[in-house]
Amino acid sequence: MQAEERFFDSDGVAIRYLEAGRGEPVILVHGYNYDTEQQWVEPGVFDGLAACYRVIGFDARGHGKSGKPHQRRFYGLEMARDVPRLLDHLGIGRAHIIGYSMGGHIVANLLTMNPERFLTATLGGGAGRRNWTAEDQRRVEVEAEEMEQGLLRTQLLRLWPKDRPPPSDEEIRRRSAKSLAGKDVLALAAIRRSNGDQVVTDRELAAVTVPTLAIVGADDPYRTDLEALKKIMPQLKLVTVPGATHGSAPSKPEFVDALMAFLATHPAGEAGPSGSPPGARSSH
Repeated sequence: MQAEERFFDSDGVAIRYLEAGRGEPVILVHGYNYDTEQQWVEPGVFDGLAACYRVIGFDARGHGKSGKPHQRRFYGLEMARDVPRLLDHLGIGRAHIIGYSMGGHIVANLLTMNPERFLTATLGGGAGRRNWTAEDQRRVEVEAEEMEQGLLRTQLLRLWPKDRPPPSDEEIRRRSAKSLAGKDVLALAAIRRSNGDQVVTDRELAAVTVPTLAIVGADDPYRTDLEALKKIMPQLKLVTVPGATHGSAPSKPEFVDALMAFLATHPAGEAGPSGSPPGARSSH
C-alpha cells in the first residue's frame, strides 16, 4: 500500500510521518535507533494495519527524516508530546496508539499524560521507564558515551538473549556500524541521556483505564518487566510471541494478529468518523 509522506512542525522540530488506509486512526511509535520504515513498514505491520485502519507512523525526533537536535532538553517528555501535537495537526481527537521498545515507553508516558486522547494503547517490548534508579542513569550515560563513539556495546549486551553466547567484540563493532550507518549519533546520545526524564510510577500506571495490550517476545529481557506491570495493571492483556527476541517480535505474524484482534475488540464506539470524541475540537 502506497503511504503518503508529510511533515509538520512540533514546537520547532520538524516531524515526518507516513499515512495510509482508512478507518479508525492508529498511531505507530517506533523504537530507539529505528524509523518508521525499519520498525513498521519492512516487517509488514504498517500495511497489515492499513488494510482496516487509518495508519499514521511518524519518525520520532532524533530519528529518520525528522529533526535531530543535539541537546537533551529537546527529548525526554517532548518525545511523548509530539503525539498529541500530531493528532491536533491532523484534526484527530482520539486514536489507537501502538509503540514498540522506546515507543512502548513513550506510550506509557502518554497513558499518564493524555489518556483522553487514546481509544486503546499497546506497549510492545517496553513497559515504561519504571522504578528508575541511580544505576539506570549511570547506564544511560555509559550508553550515550558509547553512542557518541559509534558503538552499541552495552545496549546490545543488555538486550542479548540470555540463552545465546554473547557476541564477540568484533561482532559488536560490526553490528554497531551496520545499525548506526547514516544515523545522527549525537542526537541519539542526547535521547539516551533523556531516558530518566520519561520515568512513570506504578501508581500512575495502576490508575490507567484506557484498554491496554502488551506484546513481547518470549526471549525478550523486557518480558519480565511486562509480566510485573500486569500485576499492577490487572486490565492489561499480555501476549507473548513464541520464539521471538526483542528485535524480531514485530516481524512475526503473531504480532500483527494480536494487534488486529485487540483493536477489533475495542472500536471507537461513540467517537466520530475522524476519531474525535463528541465535542472534540479539530485543528489542522
